Amino acid sequence: MPEIIAVILLGICEGITEWLPISSTGHMLLLYELFHINETDPFWSMFLVVIQLGAILAVVVMYFPQLWPFKRPEPGTTGAARAAGIFQRDKMIMWLKIAVSCVPAAIVGLTLDDWLEAHLYNYVTVAAMLILYGVLFILVEKRNEGRRARVRRISDISLTLALLIGVFQVLAVIPGTSRSGATILGGILLGMSRKCAAEYTFFLAIPTMFGASLLKLVKFGGAFTGTQILYLTVGMAIAFAVSIIAIRFLMNYIRRHDFRAFGTYRIILGVVVMMVFAVKAAIV
Repeated sequence: MPEIIAVILLGICEGITEWLPISSTGHMLLLYELFHINETDPFWSMFLVVIQLGAILAVVVMYFPQLWPFKRPEPGTTGAARAAGIFQRDKMIMWLKIAVSCVPAAIVGLTLDDWLEAHLYNYVTVAAMLILYGVLFILVEKRNEGRRARVRRISDISLTLALLIGVFQVLAVIPGTSRSGATILGGILLGMSRKCAAEYTFFLAIPTMFGASLLKLVKFGGAFTGTQILYLTVGMAIAFAVSIIAIRFLMNYIRRHDFRAFGTYRIILGVVVMMVFAVKAAIV
């Protein structure tokens, strides 16, 4: 029973923290500690990543018209003209940009995943990144006061800018950074509006998180038990439902506010993570 409660809370946590720039890893570590879950256990290590599939589905459902690159061909067209007519050019170009943004993280993730998990998945790294990026959010928003964003629509993003956003996404391989936090912060620094940076981050999450989940599933290897299938299903379903609420909240929030409040929250959370695990280490 305690484990299913943990699964429910982890699903809620994933749905909120995957899209708000506050780091899902930091919150997950605290929940794992609360429920005495061993985060190095192969199943729970995989669970932490794979429930992101529920969050991805929320983006697909909410933004489907902006994401789906196909359309019905014009009546009467045949052959090559009919085949070419099923594509929406603007959306195909958008997906090309997203593919370019995925390249840096894909290279780093495939080559360094095991090393990163062995050396950086600890509370010190997580707490340090929470605090560091919290400070950066505050400083960047302070710097941007009164400035008008140069890039306000995803269609205005160039391939070069898409690649640079992908470089910022690489920073998120360090736990505690927050994938959405790194790409939104990078987007703002590169001249994007908050709305544009947030939406592009949502879309970029689809291939990025699907790839990360697939990699974890392949590494997990063995067959799932019935209980494990139940846990994954419940976790993903809850992450999906909560993600819809979190995404709507964030898009409404940034119409009137900047990200400084999230920066302050990250600093406080980083201090809490450091204190909790420092006390635990002292007791042990």
